[in-house]
Amino acid sequence: MTIYVGNLSYEVVEDDLRQVFGEYGSIKKVAVPTDRETGKMRGFAFVDLDSEVAEQNAISELDGAEWFGRTLKVNAARPKGQ
Repeated sequence: MTIYVGNLSYEVVEDDLRQVFGEYGSIKKVAVPTDRETGKMRGFAFVDLDSEVAEQNAISELDGAEWFGRTLKVNAARPKGQ
């Protein structure tokens, strides 16, 4: 499963995400999409952890949490196109 992390501050970088989600398990992958024209972060990211239990724990603990002055939206990512 991949975790969708939305409503991120534009100040957040990949290392910030690795630090927070690393508290729940080993990180397999972090993707921080950027705008093609500006190169700036688009305000969301995707995180893969090493186990589904770790991912569920991260989702339940971080969804609705305030981080960098914003309320996070954290859930299981939907397949592209849905």
